[in-house]
Amino acid sequence: MWYQTKISRLLGIKYPIFLGPMGGGFSTPELLAAVSNAGGLGSFGAYTLLPEQILEADKAIRAQTDKPYNLNLWVNDVDESLKHYPAKKLEKITTLFKPYFDELEIPLPELSSHIPSKFEAQMGAIFQIKPAVLSFIFGIPDKKLLDECRKLNIKTVGAATTLDEALLLEEAGVDAIVAAGFEAGGHRPSFLRPAEDSLTGTFALVQQLKAKIKTPIIATGGIADGKGIAAALALGADAVQLGTAFLACEESNATPAHRDKLFSGDAKYTVLSKSLTGRMGRMIVNRISRDIPYETEVLPFPLQGRLMAPLKAAALERGKTDLVNFWAGQNAVNLKYRNAAVLMQALIEETGAMLK
Repeated sequence: MWYQTKISRLLGIKYPIFLGPMGGGFSTPELLAAVSNAGGLGSFGAYTLLPEQILEADKAIRAQTDKPYNLNLWVNDVDESLKHYPAKKLEKITTLFKPYFDELEIPLPELSSHIPSKFEAQMGAIFQIKPAVLSFIFGIPDKKLLDECRKLNIKTVGAATTLDEALLLEEAGVDAIVAAGFEAGGHRPSFLRPAEDSLTGTFALVQQLKAKIKTPIIATGGIADGKGIAAALALGADAVQLGTAFLACEESNATPAHRDKLFSGDAKYTVLSKSLTGRMGRMIVNRISRDIPYETEVLPFPLQGRLMAPLKAAALERGKTDLVNFWAGQNAVNLKYRNAAVLMQALIEETGAMLK
C-alpha cells in the first residue's frame, strides 16, 4: 500500500501525511487532533511559548487525541546580531516604518533589543511531556539534547533547505529530515547559509537528498493535494508535510481575513520577504513587501516582529489588509477545503487514486 513507508512505520501512524507545525499562534489542538485522528501526524508550533504554556498545550492536545503528535521548536530563535544592537540603528530602522503607523494613527512601540532565547528552557518541557515527535528548524540541537530524546523515545525531525544541511542533520542522527522547498509558506528555515542563498525547489531538493542520504525524507513546499503527495512519494519522499492547505481550515488559528485571503485571487501572488519578522518568509504580496525590498535592512528577528505586531493588529481591526502579512505557499490557488477532517480524507483518497 502507498501509505506503508519508512516514516509511517517509524512513527506508528497510518498515513505519511504531516500537518505543518505552524508557530506564531497559528497552531491549535483542534487542528492537530483532526490530522492525527485521521491517521496522519498532527503538529503544534511552539517556538513562541514559555515552558509552562507548552505543558498546557500538551494537556489540551491529549484531551482530544491519543494518537502520536509532533511538537516543533526553533533551535535558533533569536538572531545573534541582537546582542549589543546599536540604539541609533534601531531608531533609524523603526523610522522607516513610521509612515504606516502614522496612517493608522498609532504610536511606534517601545522596543528593547534584550530578548533571551527560550529554546533551552522549552526543551525541559519537551522532556517532561515526551511527545512522539520533536521537530525543529533553524539549526541542530546539541548532542546531549538529541541523546536525551533518544533515551526518552522521542523521534527527532530536522529541517533542511539544502543538501549540505541535510548531511549535517543525518550526521547528528535525527530520525527524519524535512526537505523544505522554497515554495513553502512561512519562514525559510535555513541555518548554514543565508536563506536567500538556499532556495532549492521542493522536488529538486527531495531528489538531491534521496541520492545522498539514507535518513527518511519528508517533502514540504507547494504540496496542497493528492497529486502533489503522489509526486513527492514517487520521487523518493517517505512522507509529505502540508502547511498552507491546513492553515486555510477553520480549525487553525488564522484570522478569518487570512483564510479568506488564501481563497482569493490575491493568493497567486506571493513573495519572499523579511520586512514583517526580520527573517525570510513567503507570504501574499502586500503594500509593505512592495515598498520595502528584500535588500533593505530591517531589525533582527524577533525584534522586527515586535515592531510590526501592533501595526498588524490595528490594520486587521480597521480592515487594512494591504498592511497585514498573510503567510502562504506558492500553491494556494489549488486550495479547496476549509475543514481539516474533510481535507485529510480528500488527500488520502486522491493520493490512493493516483498511486493505484
